[in-house]
Amino acid sequence: MTRFIHDQFSKDYLEELLKPYGEIQAPSRVAAEVREIDVLFSPFSPQNASLKILGLLGKIATKPAIFEPFRNPAAKEEICDCLLKLLEVRSALQREANRNKTSIQNIEVPQLWILTPTASSTILSGFGATQKPDWVAGVYFLPEYLRTVIVALHQLPCTQETLWLRVLGRGTVQKQAIDELAALPANHPFRKVTLELLYNLQKNLNINQQIQTDDRELVMRLAPLYQEDREKARQEGQQQGQQQGEQQGEQQIILRLLKRRFGELGLSVIEQIQGLSIDELESLGDVLLDFSKVGDLEVWLREKASQQ
Repeated sequence: MTRFIHDQFSKDYLEELLKPYGEIQAPSRVAAEVREIDVLFSPFSPQNASLKILGLLGKIATKPAIFEPFRNPAAKEEICDCLLKLLEVRSALQREANRNKTSIQNIEVPQLWILTPTASSTILSGFGATQKPDWVAGVYFLPEYLRTVIVALHQLPCTQETLWLRVLGRGTVQKQAIDELAALPANHPFRKVTLELLYNLQKNLNINQQIQTDDRELVMRLAPLYQEDREKARQEGQQQGQQQGEQQGEQQIILRLLKRRFGELGLSVIEQIQGLSIDELESLGDVLLDFSKVGDLEVWLREKASQQ
């Protein structure tokens, strides 16, 4: 069960980071036997200088890409399945070119990026994957015509350039990436959205009763960050010198977290939350992790209303 929770986090995470720079389809279905691509990305412009902020991920995103992230090490069969998806995408592009009486160019065919925590020497040699001198350690290219790259996340050097990919690792690699993420300036364009996605992952993992050891450690690492962000929101409100500013700051973070967890909220629910006092908003923040559905939130709001 937790694998699917992490899969959804990976898709949401890549989508949030890359959507300012290109078109995202997540998931994207391909023909033949129904298969879904986790993330299909097409850049708006290959020369977008602002992609540098994403480091290695930005370098990857200068060209059309298929991203297939794995929580556990990708097995031989799973890599073969990813290759089939790529070939089906290529076939679809070829059919479209034939209909339009044009030729398919390599630049139009996405490159497949398999993001896996680790990759054994057996896996790498079996697929003929090798490193290139102008790429960092942990990035392995399959033979040219296969247009596929295996990224062993735990082999990436611990640098700012690789941070946004190491967030998708697990265990100590992911925890270190989260520490680096938390240390970024508060105004970094991707710090807040990434932490919000991680908080949502934390809540989803808390709901699951059969949580694994490294997931439990991840939850424990994220808990103080969540509380710290809530405290910062309150402090920002206080610095404005108005109680309204503090209340609005608390409202905004609560609403963002609820939307990440449950999707769009009904207008009546939003209005009820906006009508809560600061103390009530703090109480709601404390019990957020216990909610498994919108109905739990609605019950909590009704109980608060009845106490007034």
